[in-house]
Parts: sequence; C-alpha cells; structure tokens
Amino acid sequence: MDNAPFTPSPEPVFRKETGFRHLFAAARYSAQGLARLWKEAAFRHEVLAFGAGLVLLGVIGAPLAHYLIFSVLMLLLFSVEALNTAIEEIVDRVSPEFSSAARNAKDLGSFAVFCLLLANGGFVLFSLVSTLFFSPVTL
Repeated sequence: MDNAPFTPSPEPVFRKETGFRHLFAAARYSAQGLARLWKEAAFRHEVLAFGAGLVLLGVIGAPLAHYLIFSVLMLLLFSVEALNTAIEEIVDRVSPEFSSAARNAKDLGSFAVFCLLLANGGFVLFSLVSTLFFSPVTL
C-alpha cells in the first residue's frame, strides 16, 4: 500500500473559456438550460400562453408597444420559471428528505412565478380593455 499523501491535480477540473470560446460556451450552456426547462410542463404551458397572447393582441389590433411590453413580461416569466426550476433542482439534491426550509424555498420560487403570471394576465386584460374600448375609432 502506498502511504504517500494525496495531492490534487494542478489542473482544474473545469477550464474557464475566454474570448470567443467563452461566447460559444455561454450559448451552449443557455441552450442546455432551455432544453432542461422544456421538460417542465409549466414552462411549456407558459410558451403556449405566450403564443396565444400574441395571437390575441393581433386579433384585437393592439399597438406595437403592447406587443413589446407583453414580450418583455413573458421573457421575465421564463427567466423566473428557470430560476424556480433551478431552486427546485438544488433543493431536491441537497435535501431529499422533508425539510421546512426546503419547502419554503420551493414555495417562494413558486410565488415569484405566480406574481409574474398575475402581471402578465393583468397586462393582457389591460391591453384588451384599452384597445377595444378606449382606442380612437377611425372611419
């Protein structure tokens, strides 16, 4: 048996990319994150809601600013959904047994998603009402 002390390798396990390689690596990580997020039913429902919202804004003839605001709100929702999924993944890994702290972390992430769902729904309602009932009528 060799009794020599273990010396870690001088090379890091993960090598940080720089320059253009960093840009491509970051794009690859983002694509992997999107692929993981796509496995979540809630995210797929949100993507469908985004499409339905865009169609609805088109049907009512909403102004371009409403499309922009709705798109930004949906991107925020997608981001918060990704963060919520990341929290759930980490909590499940670190604390597989029941823990009130783990439950609270998951509930808070869920609440953040819920708040943005309300903001998106409220904006679509605002857009409907303001476009249909308060837009100037042209003859």
